[in-house]
Amino acid sequence: MTRRRTSASLVVLALLLVVGGAGTAQAAAYRYWSFWERDGGSAWTYATQGPSTARPSDGDVQGFRFSVSEDSNDAAQPRGAADFADFASICARTPAREGLKRVALVVDFGTAADAPSGEAPPAPRRACARVPEDATTADALAAVAKPLRYDTNALLCAIADYPEKGCGEPVSDTDSPTDSPEDSGPEASGDENSSPDQSPDQSPGPSLGLYTGAGVVALLGAAAVWQARRRRG
Repeated sequence: MTRRRTSASLVVLALLLVVGGAGTAQAAAYRYWSFWERDGGSAWTYATQGPSTARPSDGDVQGFRFSVSEDSNDAAQPRGAADFADFASICARTPAREGLKRVALVVDFGTAADAPSGEAPPAPRRACARVPEDATTADALAAVAKPLRYDTNALLCAIADYPEKGCGEPVSDTDSPTDSPEDSGPEASGDENSSPDQSPDQSPGPSLGLYTGAGVVALLGAAAVWQARRRRG
């Protein structure tokens, strides 16, 4: 009877660790610029590579959004009506030229709730970059939205000097934005079409739940060994 009670106590303790770990394990949120690609229709998809390596084709539409999020599944997309991210509309005043490509860019500076303390986000903008055929998205962005700022790991920190400081920093619960719905963003206005001929996902560590689960497995294993020894004794 004593062995059963002790074993049951260990199981209960293990379950308490699981429940407690699940309640305390929370993913960190970060304030950063996310990079998006238009899928050819009316939807944004999270880019699979960074702007410094992505090489868009002539006629592509790409976007950037500043917000607070945990990862790509939680990231906020650039806002605006479908025609705000339409290539024909954005590049209407930028004619094609031999040996160059045109890339439409949508830059959404986010909401006041996502802004760093003391800063106010500019209005979303869109622009048409005309750059060499081998240019990257970073080249296109630099052609129409200077100044850009990067950190030592080549992480994009600021577009058009926003934000003025900080770069992908974690955001505490007290600094996190509320869950209030976002406004729908801009309509097809505020263009900054230009035609320059030349261009200039740190991973958070393992969650607490992973370590808790490992501890539970070890504890249950110890209980099984203890029972086996008691029976042999």
